[in-house]
Amino acid sequence: MIPGHWLPHRREEDGEVLGHLRPEVGGHVPLTPFGRPVADVLPEPGARAVLDALGLSYLADPWFLELPGREEPVTVRIVEITPERMRVANADHGYEEADIGHLFVLRVPEPGRLRPGPGGVGGRG
Repeated sequence: MIPGHWLPHRREEDGEVLGHLRPEVGGHVPLTPFGRPVADVLPEPGARAVLDALGLSYLADPWFLELPGREEPVTVRIVEITPERMRVANADHGYEEADIGHLFVLRVPEPGRLRPGPGGVGGRG
């Protein structure tokens, strides 16, 4: 569950949550809706500007999901994000343990098993 001290940042036009601001000494860290940092500590206006520029573009990107007992991560696509959980779908044709589209449910904030795939803009790698 998203910690209560994180500040939601919403798109002006429709109120969609673009991410959160995590208060830190010296400013705020802009985070995706699932808690992945997308920049270092910035003054609040700068952190908000980063989230505005990123928008929801990371939803179109491939991501790598680390799974227990597997050396190579699995390529997935983000399907849904709520304050409590996120669902990602298997998009890895080389992962034989699950069909394409199989859903993995992850907690939010996501603890670091998910990282941007090739060409992804979803964070600081």
